[in-house]
Amino acid sequence: MDAVDAALVNLERPAHPALLATHGLAPDPALRARILAASTDSDSVRLRELGELDQLVADWFADAATELLESQPAGVRDTVAAIGSHGQTLYHGADAAPPFTLQIGDPSRIAARTGLPTVAYFRQADMAAGGQGAPLAPAFHAEMLRDDTEHRCILNLGGIANITSLPPRTSAALVTGFDTGPSNGLLDGWIRVHRKQPQDTGGHWGNTGRVDETLVTRLLNDPFFALAPPKTTGREYFNLNWLQRTAGPEVAALAPEDVMRSLYELTARSVANAVIEHMPACQRVLLCGGGAHNPLLVARLQAWLGDRVVEPTDRHGIDGDWVEAATFAWLAMRRLDGLPGNLPSVTGARHPALLGGLFLPS
Repeated sequence: MDAVDAALVNLERPAHPALLATHGLAPDPALRARILAASTDSDSVRLRELGELDQLVADWFADAATELLESQPAGVRDTVAAIGSHGQTLYHGADAAPPFTLQIGDPSRIAARTGLPTVAYFRQADMAAGGQGAPLAPAFHAEMLRDDTEHRCILNLGGIANITSLPPRTSAALVTGFDTGPSNGLLDGWIRVHRKQPQDTGGHWGNTGRVDETLVTRLLNDPFFALAPPKTTGREYFNLNWLQRTAGPEVAALAPEDVMRSLYELTARSVANAVIEHMPACQRVLLCGGGAHNPLLVARLQAWLGDRVVEPTDRHGIDGDWVEAATFAWLAMRRLDGLPGNLPSVTGARHPALLGGLFLPS
């Protein structure tokens, strides 16, 4: 929720997307606070608040797309086939009865504001087919980053950490992937409360603390970590309320920097445990997302992943900061071309599905 990522992607060669331009647009702080409140305390969200946020987020997204296109040479806008908009997730209830997912950012409003066709609501069709609705990026990872001989894993360190297993193209093994648990979401939330900072840049504050093994063990005992894939989660589960509830009252007796350092360890160990258990043949872990810039987090991942190579996706042809934005440009193209966008081996869906709805400007 720190910024919306807008990427202009050339997909004339779908297996080799070209990132032409990028733009990040931070939300108004008041809007960010409202989104954060709605996503972490879903039981108290009023319908009017939900409706207003749906429109305000659409305006934020439309502004990002417009500003990006206005920075380009004349005529570029006329070549845009569509905007692919994931939306801002408020709640992902893959295990609810019935399962559902909720993203805001009204695509009709985005289309009206930008004058461009907009593809949105990607996750719902997979869930209707019995899938978890997430993660969706593995299909793009497989297209872009799969190797002929090497078993790779792609690790996205966003608010939640998710991982994709990419067996060699010469292998008959399927591409798999799932959410491993919390990442930047808990780290950002903890430092915001205790240091009034949006993030732990460079891992500096975390480096001042010490790991509390009792705390880490207690957090890792959460049932989510023991679930077999496919599985997904989100901020509606792994948030500071979860931390307080799971850690117990003893957490208040710990120095805040020790809790921070322990949260780093939680992310690193939960990811490493997932790789070792479910992707033991993985030789190389490619990092993307904001957490890839945090040297403390990367160092702890390397420590727990042993002799596996840990490096950014940048070294393999795609900027790790823009993998997610490029993913949804690619998924929008798949929708326009009438091609499925999910991988049932990842989400657990009964069959491949055409993802997203198409919303046209007037």
